[in-house]
Amino acid sequence: QVQFVESGGGLVQPGGSLRLSCAASRNRFSIYAMGWYRQAPGKQRELVGTITNGGMTNYYAASVKGRFTISRDNAKNTVYLQMNSLKPEDTAVYYCNAYPAGPDYWGQGTQVTVSS
Repeated sequence: QVQFVESGGGLVQPGGSLRLSCAASRNRFSIYAMGWYRQAPGKQRELVGTITNGGMTNYYAASVKGRFTISRDNAKNTVYLQMNSLKPEDTAVYYCNAYPAGPDYWGQGTQVTVSS
């Protein structure tokens, strides 16, 4: 079973940038298509974007398209989420998981707070 550990969150001002990382626990990471997800207070978890096992990004939520970029380094068992032009509505706990999400693979997530 794979485990994912997210990091890189924090407090940032509107318009700022953050880069999140997600490290996978097993060497077969490269077989997984991956997704970044987020859950804002009082809302359901939503899919932010996806990347194929070969590194093609094929989906971004409309709310983040053009501002967020997903990438991966299979040699490091890591997937990244570069977030630019952050808005207060991007405030959420961010998670990575396989895509489609494996119900047993959710990690603790990393908190992103966008506020002045």
